[in-house]
Formats: sequence, structure tokens, C-alpha cells
Amino acid sequence: MAYTQAHLDALEAALVKGEKRVTFGDKTVEYRSIDELQAAIAAVKRDLFEQAVDTGLWPGAPRQIRVTTGKGF
Repeated sequence: MAYTQAHLDALEAALVKGEKRVTFGDKTVEYRSIDELQAAIAAVKRDLFEQAVDTGLWPGAPRQIRVTTGKGF
């Protein structure tokens, strides 16, 4: 399933309120504990990051270019 930023926002809003029930659209999910809700948030964040990398919105690992100069003859 492809998650969206709205899914993440709904999960984080529930966490902030201390709720374990999250409703998004016509679906409602009740988590057993706050730890399970935090695990769901981590999974959605990971999926959103992978989607961004796959689509090219996140460039992946940054590259470093070093330029050195000198007075060499």
C-alpha cells in the first residue's frame, strides 16, 4: 500500500492526543498500545522515504566533491 503524507499526519495527530484509534477516510484502526502506534508511524515514514527515493524526489546519499589546488610545476 502506498502511504501519503495525510496518513502520517493522522497517525501523528493521534499520538499527540494520546489516542490509540486512528480514522482516515472510511477506515478506522485501533492500536493496542502507543508503542504499536509509534511503530506504525515509523513504517509510514520509511515507506514515504522509499517512495521519495524511487521517484527521484530525494536524491539518496549526498556526494562530496573535494577540490585541491597547488602551485605544482
